[in-house]
Amino acid sequence: GVDMTPEMLHKARENSKKSGYTNVEFRRGEIEELPVENASVDVVISNCVINLSPDKKKVFEETFRVLKSGGRLAVSDIVLLKDLPEKIKNSVEAYVGCISGAILKDRYLQLLKDAGFIDVTVTDEASYKLDVVINKPRTQAVIEEAGITMEEFKKIGGSFVSIKVTGKKP
Repeated sequence: GVDMTPEMLHKARENSKKSGYTNVEFRRGEIEELPVENASVDVVISNCVINLSPDKKKVFEETFRVLKSGGRLAVSDIVLLKDLPEKIKNSVEAYVGCISGAILKDRYLQLLKDAGFIDVTVTDEASYKLDVVINKPRTQAVIEEAGITMEEFKKIGGSFVSIKVTGKKP
């Protein structure tokens, strides 16, 4: 997964201090085990990170745990509209590229509800534009590793979308 290095944390703290922010704190931790007390957070935001976790259920339970009553969640993520072919799912390059860690949209939303979130709403949904990534070396690596043609890869494009989701802790 993506890791915040000590250097990144140091830089974030320095920039925060330089900008005069006093209500900001940076902590290093895993999204499956947040280094935060129960019911201590007002808002949790995430941008295309949760789909990289193999244990999304645990991520949503942790998020719910740390939120105060009335606390909100706002995440952006890649989800599937239909299952990906096994050969793409198994591609490590695809995993790194934010694709094969994705799960079905309905399952994603259900996991949020199962964790206890209410008012779970998809506020935005956009096709994940394959033409944006099609010529990147990572995309080529996925195609080669999975042993598929560019045409097959383009068809897969309709399988996943970027969604923005909000939810609330009662």
